[in-house]
Amino acid sequence: MTLPAIASAQDFRVAYAGSMGAVMDLHLGPAFAKAQKVNYQGEGQGAYGLAHLIAGHKLRTDVFVSITPGPIEVLIKAGLVKEAYPVASTAMCIAYSPNSPYAKDFEKAAAGKMPWYKVLQMPGVRFGRTDPKTDPQGQNIIFTFMLAEKYYHQPDLVKNILGPVENQQQIFTEASLLARLKSGQMAASSGYLSAVKSLHLPYITLPDQINLSDPVLSKDWYSKVHFTLNVDGKSKTVHTQPLVFYAAVPTDAPDPKLGMAFIHFMTSPAGQAMFNETGYSAPKGPVLK
Repeated sequence: MTLPAIASAQDFRVAYAGSMGAVMDLHLGPAFAKAQKVNYQGEGQGAYGLAHLIAGHKLRTDVFVSITPGPIEVLIKAGLVKEAYPVASTAMCIAYSPNSPYAKDFEKAAAGKMPWYKVLQMPGVRFGRTDPKTDPQGQNIIFTFMLAEKYYHQPDLVKNILGPVENQQQIFTEASLLARLKSGQMAASSGYLSAVKSLHLPYITLPDQINLSDPVLSKDWYSKVHFTLNVDGKSKTVHTQPLVFYAAVPTDAPDPKLGMAFIHFMTSPAGQAMFNETGYSAPKGPVLK
């Protein structure tokens, strides 16, 4: 007797900023897939890297979720995105390993008993961050340190703690950075508060003046810092952008209707509850066009 073939569920693809792995792959993606009876497939990488893959037609996805407007703007210029919707927000923080020899010092800094930037300058402290060429977080941690120099009146923090903009001894992929920190391969790292909370890592909260979380501070404070990158042999100046997550359906998405349904789900009370439970704040700012 021949059994009837069982149709496999439709694949639903989401490309997202690598720091969103926990909320996407453990909460939002599975919940949406169950409700829609589809097969969720998530891919997390640096948001600029993903944007360039989509723009180059090397990656097709139903939804792209970026941190900061920058990667979305790449796709708007390429004619592949018409609108992007704010779905959540976060802040920069300093995450630290509970297993490093410096954990007690970082605990003191987290409690406000000593300056966090002094702990990071202790001999032997290894700091991790992501690639500023491909990942907004890699740029944002540099902006945070540049703002910290002004806010704390501490010149040379960038040079003393981060070294060169592209310091390969500190740079790791976004998807692996916090996992390496958790395993004790480094003492501290950059982090989005949302991702750090999702992984239950200890962290140091930074003032709004340097954590890039408040769009109100953009014009008169955050915008005062910028730096230059060498991209494909060309000099490129990068500027601060508030830490808001935006979701968009590319024009070549396999299933645009399903993509928009996922964006509606992310902004619904149920979706926002999942963001909140994993350390994210409410979305801020207007729709990008």
